[in-house]
Amino acid sequence: MHDQPSPSYSRNLLSDYTVGWVCALPREQSAASFMLDEIHDPDELETPPHDSNSYIRGNIGRHKVVIACLPMGLTGTVSAASVATRMIATFENIKVGLMVGIGGGMPQQKVRLGDVVISCPKGKSPGVVQWDAGKALSGGVFQRKGSLNKPPTALLAALSNLESQAPETHAKVDGYISRLQARSDVPKSFVSRSMLTDVLYESSYPHVENTVPAGGDHFESQLNADAIECALCDKSRIVPRGTRVEDINFHYGLIASGDQVIKDAQVRNKLYDDLKKDLNAEVLCVEMEAAGLMDDFPCIVIRGICDYADSHKNDAWQDYAACVAAAYAKALLDTLAPAKVNEMKTIQGTCFSKLLISKFN
Repeated sequence: MHDQPSPSYSRNLLSDYTVGWVCALPREQSAASFMLDEIHDPDELETPPHDSNSYIRGNIGRHKVVIACLPMGLTGTVSAASVATRMIATFENIKVGLMVGIGGGMPQQKVRLGDVVISCPKGKSPGVVQWDAGKALSGGVFQRKGSLNKPPTALLAALSNLESQAPETHAKVDGYISRLQARSDVPKSFVSRSMLTDVLYESSYPHVENTVPAGGDHFESQLNADAIECALCDKSRIVPRGTRVEDINFHYGLIASGDQVIKDAQVRNKLYDDLKKDLNAEVLCVEMEAAGLMDDFPCIVIRGICDYADSHKNDAWQDYAACVAAAYAKALLDTLAPAKVNEMKTIQGTCFSKLLISKFN
């Protein structure tokens, strides 16, 4: 019988990981795992008993990465903060934070389904704003609470490199997706958009409900079901848009985060207008977790666009959007030199509350 590793040995292994990657949904964690160059044996390292997270660990290039997903059925800023809190308490040497998954796009900014939105400072915002937190004042005025932390400078510098070298970034992301297409263990819903359609309806036109029949091949039946969901919608109310030049476009700027699902084009449009007025920046995407992370887990938020945050939203694009977001995250890590990461302070050491650490120890 082999001797069990000592606590100090386990702690040394835990300290090897410098990249913490948080996902909200299982499909997002699956997409993240597809991007790992090597997956580490889950049995070779035990996490402390106070940590209820389930992790996938591996390598992307020379970076050691740990991936955690929110518990099944839980979403929102509080759940995301809890997962990140436990991750940082266990993996004390994490220096790079990523929040990667899917989100709803703002068509005002020509964001299309299958595009990727990346948080970075714009106008008066550090990149992520919690749109539903603040005070309701007289006269219907909503005063949002203070801004959230911005990501570390080294991560923002890596983003600048990717943005300035757009053709190379596209080539990297396309290459990652192409390699996944040849793998038998990757469902085609994550890597194929041949059966997906990008349709935007007028903001004033609500979705017309329809009953979806079940049965048939899972992937094809899901796509057919999602198409059938808008079968009764008036096609004359579709917004005409130009032909896409690129299958995937990358957009850098403001992400709005909150605990409420936005599934109404009128609400979406008002949010866009309000934030543009308040922050002097155009919001690109809405989602439900990032605002819970930024103060104690400053990270880059990367969202693949799967819907337009309107009543016509469905699940058809979710796997593919999760995969392209994960592919961009891989490109970001490939751009980030390990030497730069070594120079960074740990997230725990820079802004993680001692009170929160003690809570999980």
